[in-house]
Amino acid sequence: MKQGQLDVPRETEERARSFIALLQRWNTRINLTAEREVEAIWHRHVLDSLQLAPLVPEGDGPLVDLGSGAGFPGLLLALATGRDTHLVESDRRKSAFLIEAARSLGLARVRVHPARIDAVTLPPAAVVTARALAPLPDLLAHAHRLLAPGGVALFPKGRTAEQELTDAARAWNMRTERFPSRTDPQAIILRLSEIRPAGPTT
Repeated sequence: MKQGQLDVPRETEERARSFIALLQRWNTRINLTAEREVEAIWHRHVLDSLQLAPLVPEGDGPLVDLGSGAGFPGLLLALATGRDTHLVESDRRKSAFLIEAARSLGLARVRVHPARIDAVTLPPAAVVTARALAPLPDLLAHAHRLLAPGGVALFPKGRTAEQELTDAARAWNMRTERFPSRTDPQAIILRLSEIRPAGPTT
């Protein structure tokens, strides 16, 4: 079914709508999103997360989402792709919500890690994602530690994306692909691979 600028399969839409209903109930107790109305959550968070799914490489390697918060994008990507997904969220209340959301949606391959990113031990990831979490140089340090060889990082970024890439280039080498956001004309999605520390040229 077409919603916004994305074609969302009917089953995915129905499950995402169920997720929104759960999020709204929890939002009355803990602050998960500033948006409270269904369509605002759908466009601002659900579609913004689901647009990453076509950029996930083929295969069945695990996906790791850093600073998962209310589940964007990691829980939505687990719903869309069906692959093993690890959600890292240090806030215990948000982690409790993620555990309940995964249970409610029948996402048996989702694991929630209520820990700091630098303290968690995870299997090598095929994909690392993070949304509105940290500047790119910090994200690259995490991705470099967590990614399996050949893995990719997917980082949605706003108007500061190019400056963050410039800043990151001082310490990191990587292959960079840019994809325009389909939900925000001022945003792009970075798909980064071959991430390694920059060293002196020889």
